[in-house]
Amino acid sequence: MIRVENLVRTFGEFTAVNNISFEVQQGEIFAFLGPNGAGKTTTIKMLTTLLQPTAGRIELDGLDPAKQQKDARKRFGIVFQDPSLDSEQTAYENMELHGILYHVPRKLRAERIERLLKQFELWDRRDDFVKQFSGGMKRRLEIARGLLHTPKILFLDEPTLGLDPQSRNQLWTHVKKMNETEKTTVFLTTHYMDEADRVAHRIAIIDHGRIIAQGTAADLKESTGTESLEGAFLALTGESIRDESASSVDAMRNVAKMLGR
Repeated sequence: MIRVENLVRTFGEFTAVNNISFEVQQGEIFAFLGPNGAGKTTTIKMLTTLLQPTAGRIELDGLDPAKQQKDARKRFGIVFQDPSLDSEQTAYENMELHGILYHVPRKLRAERIERLLKQFELWDRRDDFVKQFSGGMKRRLEIARGLLHTPKILFLDEPTLGLDPQSRNQLWTHVKKMNETEKTTVFLTTHYMDEADRVAHRIAIIDHGRIIAQGTAADLKESTGTESLEGAFLALTGESIRDESASSVDAMRNVAKMLGR
């Protein structure tokens, strides 16, 4: 469903993604893990048509998102790390607007909105303003909205950031059920290793722009001689604290140089 071959993204002299390759099968939950500034967000932006690759090749359901942006966008839904709901609209209105933007026919749109809001336990709150929702409810609504146009792939970029353990557990229960019943391919990033260990069928770890390990959680634990995915992650990436902002500043400086500023 997703194929990445020798993908590169540079910003001037700074290489954010350095010749990575991986595949995600249809119906798979694939976790893309890495320290701050490792290249995760840059990779997701290229996969979702928000950023052009410097080199390499991407396929989403057989399409090249760099050349077939409009068709590729119909194939996926995305939940960004930062909230993207309109808090001054109701849950139903947020869903309705998304359906209109994706040209989902009115009758079908109403049916899907009802089904998804019931699936994510939000139907009884459909007429409430989003600003009244808890963090977990907002995240569930964002995922429901991302599925409204029946995408084949769902991208989840740190979907549980800032949520309490109960909300995190409930959200992943819904995602796993959706994956099992709808066979939707899920590509996720998270800093919670227990989440990736529990829900992902396979995992890739990226560090300094390169993929340094791939496999199941059990594979990664065995190859590093550790008992937990967090232990395997630390064994592969080291224990020093990363500063994501430093990498971002370096990248922006290089972009400015490219633009002659």
